[in-house]
Amino acid sequence: MLKKRFIALALASTLFGGQALAADYVIDKEGQHAFVNFKISHLGFSWLYGTFKDFDGTFSFDADKPEASKVKVNLQTASVDSNHAERDKHLRSPDFLNVAAHPTATFESTSVKSTGKNTADIAGNLTLNGVTKPIVIAAHFLGEGKDPWGGYRAGFEGNTTLKLKDFAIEKDLGPASQTVELILSIEGVRQ
Repeated sequence: MLKKRFIALALASTLFGGQALAADYVIDKEGQHAFVNFKISHLGFSWLYGTFKDFDGTFSFDADKPEASKVKVNLQTASVDSNHAERDKHLRSPDFLNVAAHPTATFESTSVKSTGKNTADIAGNLTLNGVTKPIVIAAHFLGEGKDPWGGYRAGFEGNTTLKLKDFAIEKDLGPASQTVELILSIEGVRQ
């Protein structure tokens, strides 16, 4: 019996190369430890900030093999909040997010490339306003560890800049407002 266990352990070690496997995480939106924020220039004079309040997603991560990581996020576009009800109504309209026709935006990673200590470029496909385009998120690993409730967490921040016209947002806001920056803060709970 002991010999069979030893052989099974040796076989498992050979198959998995003795390396830790990536862990799966669920983004902690319920605890409000995850945010999808944005900023866009207002006429070149100031910044308009906003957030999306309703999204969910998962990621897999192994600090020893960040290139094997994967990310998938679903975002409800009607949850846009710029702290101004009339502006939010306009952002939901066909001029911008067209939430009636495209209620969900999605991001799914296609590759992760380490760019330095605790940093990586996450490439993937973003579908927004009915258009799918490749984007790259510059990500920074913030840390991981046990939480006070018996779970295990990992956290990241990241950002990317999108051209509005790339996602069929044709409303002309002036030359200073052709792009929007997404600012992400993501904490996940290991499953």
